[in-house]
Amino acid sequence: MHKDNAQTRFNLGSLVSVRDREWIVQPGSDDELLLLKPLGGSEDEIIGVLSSLERISSAKFDLPNPARFGDYRSAALLRDALRLSFRSGAGSFRSFGRLGFDPHPYQLLPLMMALKLNPVRLLIADDVGVGKTIESLLIARELLDRGEINRLAVLCPPHLAEQWQFELKEKFHITAELVLANTAKKLEAKCLPNESIFDIHPFTVISIDYIKSDRRKEEFLRSAPEFIIVDEAHTVSHDSLTSGSRHQRHELVKSLSEDDSRHLVFATATPHSGNENAFYSLLTMLNKSIENYPTDLSGKENEKYRRNIAKHYIQRRRADIIHYLEDTVFPESISDEDSYKLSAQYQKLFDSALAYARELVQDTLTDKRRQRVRWWSALALLRSLASSPAAARETMLNRSQTLASQDLEEADEIGRKTVMDEGDSDLGDNPDLAPGSYHEIDEDRHGDIQLKKMAKAAEKLYGNQDHKLLGIIEPLQKLIKDGFSPIIFCRFIPTVEYLTEELRKRIKGVAIAGVSGLLPPEEREMRVQQLGKENKRILVCTDCLSEGINLQESFDAVIHYDLSWNPTRHEQREGRVDRFGQSRKEVRMLTYYGKDNGIDGIVLDVLIRKHNSIKNTLGVSVPVPFSSVELLDAIFEGLLLRESSGSSDQMLIPQLEKYFAEEQKEKLQLWDKEAEREKQSRSLFAQHLLARETEPVQEELDSYRHSLGAPIDVQNFVHTALTLEGAKVVEKKDFFELNLSEVPEALRENAGFLPDRVKFRYAHPAGKDTMVLTRTHPTVEGLANYILSSALDESNTDSIARRSGVIRSSAISRRHTLLLLRCRYLISEYKPNLRETQNNLIEDSALLAFTGMDDDITFLCEEDAHKLLELTPEDNIDPGIMQDHIQDVIDSYPALLPHLENYANQRAEEILESHTRVRKAAGITGRMPKIEAQLPPDLLGIYIYLPLIKDF
Repeated sequence: MHKDNAQTRFNLGSLVSVRDREWIVQPGSDDELLLLKPLGGSEDEIIGVLSSLERISSAKFDLPNPARFGDYRSAALLRDALRLSFRSGAGSFRSFGRLGFDPHPYQLLPLMMALKLNPVRLLIADDVGVGKTIESLLIARELLDRGEINRLAVLCPPHLAEQWQFELKEKFHITAELVLANTAKKLEAKCLPNESIFDIHPFTVISIDYIKSDRRKEEFLRSAPEFIIVDEAHTVSHDSLTSGSRHQRHELVKSLSEDDSRHLVFATATPHSGNENAFYSLLTMLNKSIENYPTDLSGKENEKYRRNIAKHYIQRRRADIIHYLEDTVFPESISDEDSYKLSAQYQKLFDSALAYARELVQDTLTDKRRQRVRWWSALALLRSLASSPAAARETMLNRSQTLASQDLEEADEIGRKTVMDEGDSDLGDNPDLAPGSYHEIDEDRHGDIQLKKMAKAAEKLYGNQDHKLLGIIEPLQKLIKDGFSPIIFCRFIPTVEYLTEELRKRIKGVAIAGVSGLLPPEEREMRVQQLGKENKRILVCTDCLSEGINLQESFDAVIHYDLSWNPTRHEQREGRVDRFGQSRKEVRMLTYYGKDNGIDGIVLDVLIRKHNSIKNTLGVSVPVPFSSVELLDAIFEGLLLRESSGSSDQMLIPQLEKYFAEEQKEKLQLWDKEAEREKQSRSLFAQHLLARETEPVQEELDSYRHSLGAPIDVQNFVHTALTLEGAKVVEKKDFFELNLSEVPEALRENAGFLPDRVKFRYAHPAGKDTMVLTRTHPTVEGLANYILSSALDESNTDSIARRSGVIRSSAISRRHTLLLLRCRYLISEYKPNLRETQNNLIEDSALLAFTGMDDDITFLCEEDAHKLLELTPEDNIDPGIMQDHIQDVIDSYPALLPHLENYANQRAEEILESHTRVRKAAGITGRMPKIEAQLPPDLLGIYIYLPLIKDF
């Protein structure tokens, strides 16, 4: 967005002639330097011209040449090329012309809330898969195009950085640099002394775990952008239990929030994480006054507190948005369970491992830190054994990671990260590595011999002795047969590698790939993309792909091969395919568990099924309000610290019954209480109340699609233009196939040098080897500019779109004239935070139709004008007669001009009304913008429709 502080010799929006070409004067120009966009060109072609060095003169837009008339398709083709070339549309939302997708109404509600706030401080907590990324970036793009901000940063986990970069580029046309541990040094090398990465790169996607350290944090705070998005915001919350990495993340974001002018948008599907204090720590960073609010916000006396929180907080279930203004399509999720039983040899090893684990933890002679090391070593052994023989073998042969701890607290922190599934562990630390169970610093020959002996036994269980592996083959084959592409989620890296190899031996004709935390994020994405090109495919991965990654374009089923010990993680896994943008109407989920390994039964009954029951009842997930680590810790304590004999299953069940009679009842009652609190919270902060205030959203969307072109307009334009230029377009089931082998080279150059054969669609998801053509896609933009500039070029005799035409039709009884106008408007708006007036130039197209001639003309309504575009010729017309009719309109232009300028002025008032409507709905106060038509409007096309001459 440009600022104007000087009076220019040429008005903004006026036409000038420079270098034998016509240009439009752009915002940012002054007496010495003119910023110019070519007439019929794109924003990428804007140049700066020094008035002292160039000969600059005023120009007038030429009227159509009556001798260069076209056929009946010219009017619609030129009109679509014109509006698809616009980037600064006339609507009240400045960003819509630059979006690479067609927004849904529900996605605009956070934007409406954001426009009420200065600065923007918002927590977006919509369900998994609803589209928090899109909603966050809509706010950023709008503020950029309004001139409110100039810089933007996204703070996110490192494994999500490339996806954020892709979304910024693909859907919002913002090119952002990645600031990660492996990119920062290269970026810093390009900086001058005392210059920061963030000084020279206005748009960045930053690994929050890279930037959180004290040294990097201080550098970032000195030059951080004025708009920050924090993804997975629950990982920056704070409570009395917060420690380590989470505390560093919290301190970083808290410091950013202390700048009262900074815009902050938090995005998370789990704002509470079962902890009220952590939730309020997020809200307090958005609004400091919330820190002093009462915990219980129910009752009329607390309505003012609820209203204030509601200004900063939006949380919606799918059910809330499916029928919001326009129907929103989400897939139907079909869930199922399947089970397996251990083979006799596997059961024997499990019993041996359990006996060894019991012996390990019952030794009370060692110090407390050593006891905790042994405790976590025992749990690591049991958990890896439940995962796969490969994970068990590696765990048995590796040192426990807790051995690196200095004290009891650190031992527990490492143990929770490597054995349990804590939601905010640093994925960069590879929590999917096999945790290791060798527990002694000094040589313990007895323990060493036992572990190595069990490791050899585990290796012998590979393949046919692994009933867990064998049992998943049939469900997988059924999914593939039914046309599904499944993702298999595992807990540990060795399980992914083992399962990938074994499945390749047993399932033929299907591409199978494994992805784990050993791969850097960019290689993970590349491997997923390559697999997505295969017709039949299975992805095996760890939870490195369970958060934030969009996999819905290539996959549509999820198998929980290893149950997570954090039920929220199951929802995150399923959210990779069960989300907005999934092309299939149905997605499938399979929970796979062992009936007799003792471990899975606990997790399934106590955590997973309870979580699903609450979600099905309430319609929204409620995280475990107590630490699942705490619960499972107590359960395994009952398993490991009590004497017993027999198999693992026989030892487990009787001992747990007594524990669950009291402990489980207490914990699950706490969960039920949290579910009731969540239900009450949703009623207190119900955003459907705000939806009543957003009726202008639909009006603005309709206006945007009408003014700038809806997806169907893009499709009609692309098909018509390419077909007329010699391309062949064939419609397939899920895409269109394009053959460009015979189109002109100039068109191919403007359309981005496409290959001879291309597959494409007009809406996401893209699909295999298929590109999505939206109105801002470079191919569509290039094609529109090519058609528009060819029509305006008098020397181009091959242009398929012409600025004039005449046809006869039986649908009319008298002569109709259709005029295609291009109008420009200058919006001047005072920005109190910048203490200056900003000027923006916007463009609009219009179709004006009238009957009669000279002083006796009657203008038609807009609907009737558009109907003329649908008429087709029913008789031939002599070229000389066509020229005469067009010339008649050109000769009457002086009489028409007042009508055209009157229309432009009226349209300026309508645009102002649109801005007023949205400002009122969003509660925006302050000075209204001033909108002024730049006269005269350009008369781009003249098209005449004559009645059919009847034969007598």
